Amino acid sequence: MTIALYDLVGADEARPFSPHCWKIAFALAHKELEFKSMPVRFTEIGKIESGAFKTVPAIRDGERLCVDSFQIALYLEETYPDLPPLFAGEGSKALSRFIEKWAQATLTGYIGPSLVLDVHDALGPADQEYFRGSREKRFGRTLEETARGREERLEGFRASLLPLRLMLSEQQFIGGQRPLFADYIVAGIFQWARVISPFPLLAAEDPVAAWFERCLDLHGGIGRRVPAAC
Repeated sequence: MTIALYDLVGADEARPFSPHCWKIAFALAHKELEFKSMPVRFTEIGKIESGAFKTVPAIRDGERLCVDSFQIALYLEETYPDLPPLFAGEGSKALSRFIEKWAQATLTGYIGPSLVLDVHDALGPADQEYFRGSREKRFGRTLEETARGREERLEGFRASLLPLRLMLSEQQFIGGQRPLFADYIVAGIFQWARVISPFPLLAAEDPVAAWFERCLDLHGGIGRRVPAAC
């Protein structure tokens, strides 16, 4: 049975952009599970599955509903144990939690404010109104003020990737010689940036950039099904 993945989109429903939804798209492909992307916009989330969800990603697997990217990954691992693993044992789950928190602080902490206008511009009118109101409340300033100075902050962001860069200088993936869910946590964030904005986050020679290219090629190139923003 095909799994339904509720996938956040903007005005163009062929360009899903949520980092959390991309984590699960990578994870489903990793598990070799058939799935269908169900495009949903910000202002539509509360209407899906009769109001069962307030956030995405969310999946329907037969009669089962599951929400939250990490919980979905755990569900897939427990429900389909004979398919390729997303975690290398219980310790890997704990380490993936650390990667998730690090990524939120280090990656999203810079990328979110820096690309907030790019996200806004990719939305339809109703979603733009919702997004501007909710994000300006969150940041305490206008979207324009929030994004300002991203070029000046870029080198500091790139420097903050040093631990990841050193790791990927010695191994192919965060998971070692093959990807695990920890890779998809980080790749989902860079995919969000790739899909939503042409702003160059990574230098071409960066080992992190080479790793991300490998992630885009995984599972038949699922990450490349959406062209980069230009």
